[in-house]
Amino acid sequence: MPIAKKSPSAKYLGIELGSTRIKAVLIDEKFSVIAAGAYSWENKLADGFFTYALSDVWAGIQSSYLELAEDYYRKYGEKLSNLSSIGISAMMHGYLAFDENENLLVPFRTWRNTTTGEAAGLLTEEFKFNIPQRYSIAHYYQCYLNKEAHIDNVAFLTTLAGYVHFMLTGEKVLGIGDASGVFPIDSDILDYDAEMVKQFLALTGVDIKTLLPKVKKAGESAGFLTEKGALLLDPGGLLSPGIPFCPPEGDAGTGMVATNSIMENSGNVSAGTSIFLMVVLNQKLSKPYLEIDMVTTPTGKPVAMVHCNSCTSDLDAWVNIFAEVLKLGASSIKKAELYDFLYEQALKGLSDAGGLLSYNYFAGEPITGLLEGRPLFARMPESLFNLPNFMRCLLYSTTATLSLGMEILYNEGVKIKSMLGHGGLFKTPLVGQRIMAASLNAPVSVAPTASEGGAWGIALLAAFLTRSKQQSLEEFLAELVFADIEVTTVNPDSKDVKGYSAYLKRYNDGLAIEKAAVSAMR
Repeated sequence: MPIAKKSPSAKYLGIELGSTRIKAVLIDEKFSVIAAGAYSWENKLADGFFTYALSDVWAGIQSSYLELAEDYYRKYGEKLSNLSSIGISAMMHGYLAFDENENLLVPFRTWRNTTTGEAAGLLTEEFKFNIPQRYSIAHYYQCYLNKEAHIDNVAFLTTLAGYVHFMLTGEKVLGIGDASGVFPIDSDILDYDAEMVKQFLALTGVDIKTLLPKVKKAGESAGFLTEKGALLLDPGGLLSPGIPFCPPEGDAGTGMVATNSIMENSGNVSAGTSIFLMVVLNQKLSKPYLEIDMVTTPTGKPVAMVHCNSCTSDLDAWVNIFAEVLKLGASSIKKAELYDFLYEQALKGLSDAGGLLSYNYFAGEPITGLLEGRPLFARMPESLFNLPNFMRCLLYSTTATLSLGMEILYNEGVKIKSMLGHGGLFKTPLVGQRIMAASLNAPVSVAPTASEGGAWGIALLAAFLTRSKQQSLEEFLAELVFADIEVTTVNPDSKDVKGYSAYLKRYNDGLAIEKAAVSAMR
């Protein structure tokens, strides 16, 4: 039996509830991942809303934590009973409303829902600030406008990360980045925008701030693991209560941390089930844009976000079809190898994807004015329909809507010094980077840590909690975490950029096809 490793002196736990996977990672004092666990899940469409059952939330958290604890035991020969600190992250936005007895009033409505158009439009006009349909305040105000039966009983609103954090600590708080997707943040005071709070009170008679979690910035204490929380996280009863927590954050904030993209003019792009790109601004935009969401870094700096609801889901569906064909032929190729093979085929395709066209819309896309989506593939009779062009077309479709939104930021004079990528699109070496570099016409870097994603990012914020009195988050990341991490950078290829531009024009011109599909396919 191999000798167990010496246990680390510090252990920081990060758990992130993503759209398709709940992941738990444990990092040590050198910020390396020493144990991990994961749990796959997916949203359901119930009564017209994309949702996850709260029972699935806890089943997933407990399963991923148990897998992590077993992984730790195999490596170190000791059971996991204490931690230095913990952080919780999850998909941003959405609607979790509770009454005064902490009962959930309606099933969790996720960021993916596009049912709040009226409320988002009215609030955007009133605030003179873009309120996307995903934002929690848009969900709440739409319920108010619809006179839903539960609205008068709402005593507490939060996000998925805020809910899990509350259940584990008893604290109703949010990290400022996650809070910025609930209600607009004033970066000067690091709190909900006071003037907009007053405007909402005038609209509804509701002092919304009394319903929202308290805002915390990175490095501030956000409570401690309670006895009840310890049993929720670890039903086996080994985990000790009293462990400190950093503020719960959204996946946007943890993505910024995981890519060291919290300094001005730095940016990162997260490409998975959804795709979003964030740039930390050094000056305000000239006006609000419906296509640009304003959020913040975990320290409260303003960030321009281009967010698209659909990214790799349609691509994954096609890969699954190829996997089915191979299975029928008794092939034993692993799924990861199949992804690598198909992604690499894309680089053999024509730079404009041979005249093929794909819309990956599993849900609506506000940037292109669609409240609903229909995955769609189209081609002309003379289009060059082969596997390389098909795969390049599918990969181009994952970034196309994002590119349309980015044109606004470029026109505003926003400069990007560095762009780091993370998420599933970048798992196959260099391919996703090359596609993204063509779509942005800018260098795209990926760090070896990119695959760890937001779970690693929130674990870093948990670690920062214990060091925040010594340095800023920017210093902590640059000087301690990323100082020795080498990144791989892909510069845009001029032929790819030209071909992608042709594809994007075809994509924009063809939006009428997607709109017709939404209207006809019921």
